[in-house]
Order: sequence, then structure tokens, then C-alpha cells
Amino acid sequence: MAEDELSSTFAALADPTRRAILYRLALAGEATVNELAEPFSISLQAISKHLKVLERAGLIARGRDAQFRPCRLEAAPLETAAEWIENHRRLWQDRLDRFDQKLQEIQRRQKETPS
Repeated sequence: MAEDELSSTFAALADPTRRAILYRLALAGEATVNELAEPFSISLQAISKHLKVLERAGLIARGRDAQFRPCRLEAAPLETAAEWIENHRRLWQDRLDRFDQKLQEIQRRQKETPS
């Protein structure tokens, strides 16, 4: 995934309303704009704007079912973001483990050296 696509994913996930929409889609499978807007105290227009951000980031897709355009979750960008996070978590964990080993080595030497 290109860096700008990853940035779009993280930018879309930065908003709690958009995360809640994704959560609802993960549970429901598909939902219309009206169904997604139901639990929120914001306008349909605001929900539509959130959906556009999610769609541009590739996190949702909209289908066509007669006059309805149901939305569904697209997991690939989330998987890519999770992979990126995991790679960086491992990198930092390795660094912290090396730091801890070095610190223990220094402490061991201090105990062995008489004052």
C-alpha cells in the first residue's frame, strides 16, 4: 500500500464517528445511510460526508440495490494498517529488549565492581 493510502486510512480512522460506522458495518455486513445514521445525533448530510471519507480511504464500498446504496466494510486497508502497526511494534519491542539487556549488563557490572 502506498504511503498516501496508509495516511488516508489513518486519517479516516482518526474520527470516532467514522470508527463507529465501521464497527456497525462489521457487525451488520451491509447497511444503508439511514441505518448507519440512526444512532448518531448528527444530520444525514454529516453522515454522508463521513461515508465519503471512508469510501475515499477504501474502507467501505457502496453497492446498488434498486434505489438504495448499501454500504459494506472493506477490510483490506484495515489489514494493511494493522500490519504496518505490527511491524513498527516489533521494531520498537526489539529496540526496547536490546536496551533492557544493555541496562541489565550495566547493573550486573556495577554489582561486580567493588566501590
